[in-house]
Amino acid sequence: MTSPTDAPTSSGSRPPVVVPEDDVVFRLAQLVLLLASLREFNLPGASIERLGYYDFLVANPMLVLTDEEDRDRKRLLMAGFDGRALSYASPAHRFTTRRERLQHDLALLVAYGLVEPAVDKSVLYAATAEGVELAERFSAVYARSYRLSAEILLTKLRRYSDSRLRDAVQTWTMTARDSARPEALDLLDAIHLVEESPSASDLLLADAPVPPPHDGRRT
Repeated sequence: MTSPTDAPTSSGSRPPVVVPEDDVVFRLAQLVLLLASLREFNLPGASIERLGYYDFLVANPMLVLTDEEDRDRKRLLMAGFDGRALSYASPAHRFTTRRERLQHDLALLVAYGLVEPAVDKSVLYAATAEGVELAERFSAVYARSYRLSAEILLTKLRRYSDSRLRDAVQTWTMTARDSARPEALDLLDAIHLVEESPSASDLLLADAPVPPPHDGRRT
């Protein structure tokens, strides 16, 4: 597959911090797992628009499962998903960025023979037999957690019409104080705390003594 887009570093210097979803191989692996999960639901595939929604929400399931008493939410918490992660503070921006990369990622998977497009009123993308076989070989802990998220989210989202899903995603990716997400308020409080906290220079100026007024005489 394509090599990760890591920036070159000189010997002896520390490598840059890499965000997983900025790594091409990581995103391709997620898509293969997602499309393999669609096959398990006997779905013929998904359009690029619908696949964009599935792709983002399965990776960020706590945007959808907001009821703290929800059994599926608790299962995902046990699997390692956490809605309090800072990445959940800007879901709308991250969704837009991820969707912009989707067409490129699908083109790579089609070229590798892991995904195939088919025409059924619109272009649908589905995993090939080779794609399903590759997905079954993923054994990392995250892969098992991602499969669980796909099982839960696809069960819920596949019943939505395209228009209903589009409206729901707009609501789920909105971070506001009236959000249904139980952790959204904590995230916003953390952001506002950083924005409103005085800088070090402000504190130094606040504590500095005020000089007496100048009377015009030399000291």
